[in-house]
Amino acid sequence: MKRFSFSENCDKTRFMGIINVSSDSFYEKCSSVDEAMILAEKMMDEGADFLDAGAESSRPGSKPISDQEELDKLIPVISLLVKNFDVPVSVDTYKPVVAEEALQAGAKIINDITGLQKFPEMAKVIARTGAGVILMHMQGTPLTMQKNPSYRNVLNEICEFLVVSIKIAETAEIYPDQIAIDPGIGFGKTKMHNLEILRNLETFLELKRPILLGVSRKSFIGDILNLPPEERLEGSLAATVMGVAKGASIIRTHDVKSTRNAVRVAEAIIKGESL
Repeated sequence: MKRFSFSENCDKTRFMGIINVSSDSFYEKCSSVDEAMILAEKMMDEGADFLDAGAESSRPGSKPISDQEELDKLIPVISLLVKNFDVPVSVDTYKPVVAEEALQAGAKIINDITGLQKFPEMAKVIARTGAGVILMHMQGTPLTMQKNPSYRNVLNEICEFLVVSIKIAETAEIYPDQIAIDPGIGFGKTKMHNLEILRNLETFLELKRPILLGVSRKSFIGDILNLPPEERLEGSLAATVMGVAKGASIIRTHDVKSTRNAVRVAEAIIKGESL
């Protein structure tokens, strides 16, 4: 397997389409392989640079599923995504067994919501296969993370966590250009924590890794607008545009076309480019 690098095409914002094959996800669930392929084809037509598939929900209050259940749901989808679409496929999992099989099926990136800190052997799997890794910060677990999240200094503590995750990755001989970071909007954070992270997202540029931002239709947007996930698109676009202005370079989204268009205009303003 050729070693994956996030540095390819890094001069532009890139978009990661979300493919949920968990029945417990909070928005846009795919209940079959066919539905996942239809959604993936739509996202590709809209300009997705990556596809991110996950079979275990990480919404607040969700419970883990077994390795085998995750594999049964995920591997058929990964195999077809790799076969049918010419973009890197990412796998949203923190389990080494699942990651290994997904990478053997052709996935190129592991999106680990625990930042390699739940199962450090995950780093060895990634290093051995040359995959990319997204290191996300989360306080607690999906089941408990929103019960009472608290920090002395949310920005400092997330940075400290990500520094540890980067060290685990590099100790396992994962190269710097294989690593992206994600501050974990909504994962063990209150609405005010999420807003502080977005206001100060450039803080994480100090870690010298691409910043992935995942705000798509999340609950803090619903709290601000008092709207359900189905009606949070405009709020998601506003948060995304602010994130790009502050340094995010990979956007994980349910809405590829709308998000690309919003970012295109924002980047034209920021960079002074003509549309």
